[in-house]
Amino acid sequence: MEFFSSDNSVDLDPRDPAFFNNPYPAYHAIRQRAPAFFWKQFGMWCFASHADVTALFRDKRFGRQILHIATREELGWPEMPAHVKPFYDVEDHSLLSLEPPDHTRLRTLINRAFVSRQVERLAPRIEKLAHELIDTFEAKGRVELIEAFATPIPVIVIAELLGVPTDMVPQLLEWSHKMVAMYQFGRSRDAEDQAVKATQDFVAYLKSYITARRKKPADDLMSHLITAETEGMKLTEDELVSTCILVLNAGHEATVHALGNGVKALLEEGIDAHAALSDVESGERLVEELLRFDAPLHLFTRYVLEDVEWNGLSLKKGSEIGLMLGAANRDPARYKDPDRLDPTRDPNPQQSFGGGIHFCVGAPLARLEMRVALKVLFERLPQLRLAQEPAYRDAYHFHGLERLDLEF
Repeated sequence: MEFFSSDNSVDLDPRDPAFFNNPYPAYHAIRQRAPAFFWKQFGMWCFASHADVTALFRDKRFGRQILHIATREELGWPEMPAHVKPFYDVEDHSLLSLEPPDHTRLRTLINRAFVSRQVERLAPRIEKLAHELIDTFEAKGRVELIEAFATPIPVIVIAELLGVPTDMVPQLLEWSHKMVAMYQFGRSRDAEDQAVKATQDFVAYLKSYITARRKKPADDLMSHLITAETEGMKLTEDELVSTCILVLNAGHEATVHALGNGVKALLEEGIDAHAALSDVESGERLVEELLRFDAPLHLFTRYVLEDVEWNGLSLKKGSEIGLMLGAANRDPARYKDPDRLDPTRDPNPQQSFGGGIHFCVGAPLARLEMRVALKVLFERLPQLRLAQEPAYRDAYHFHGLERLDLEF
């Protein structure tokens, strides 16, 4: 990493293994020099302090969308390459990319499935699933936890919640992984082509399944969204398809790696996980601390919706900024001993779920999945230990393990 004090710019390769395996020393070094820095590889201003990230998430002068108030020509943007247009045609209808009033309408519909009192009903199912998965590998004395435990729990739960057959889970995972690659730094043309093909296949499957669900509704989120559409909520088919894709993709991707990162941290830091998960309140505190300590998402972007002066920095309408979630979560100005995993830390305003109107709608479910799954894991396997040093994926700005090999 090289920091240029003349313009607060940073030359830092997100694909450098020394960085993506442990980005926190770089975050600290950058933050000590300047809370805002221009990341050359991304070509945008990024914010690393907890105070800035928290405030920017909630500032309505910044949004997830810009083309609702300006044309590509006005912004000086080139036309979108034709080969990626099918991906962004779906993305344009996603809750994650919309601003009010469309965002408000869609979020209101989805919120019904993810409010805490609804989500808590899933605890027995998550617990049962965790036990069933451990049953498949307990006798072996070792396991690669990402594939065998961390991945199946959130993807099966979200598929059941939405109403998609669980025998489709392997295919859903394949489509999801290929689509999510579009958000990673330094993506290739091959990755773009695979993402577009996955998007088209995913859309075709969902349109067919939605047609079947219209004829035979059930007590699931997809049926409820279809019902809302017919009751005059003006949910178009494109919005319905994009919403289902978002729920399936976002509903498991981050939780998989939050679980993996969390188990790694507990074992490396020598935390008595069984004791920390002994009751609901202490378990909730532990989950918040794991999400803070090693978040599964480290950078989230916003567009500048109007010319803004931010702490002396001029940000122009149409430019993109980066909010550094992983850096904010380790900011010593907000947290005492930020590099220490403290299961009793309270309060803990971690930023791993974002903030403002785009705060993660699935946060209650992710928290519940982590608390219940980790409790079962450490109760069943109290001798759990690392079999080899874990390595993270080359997938910045996502932050998750390639593998997590354990023995017990």
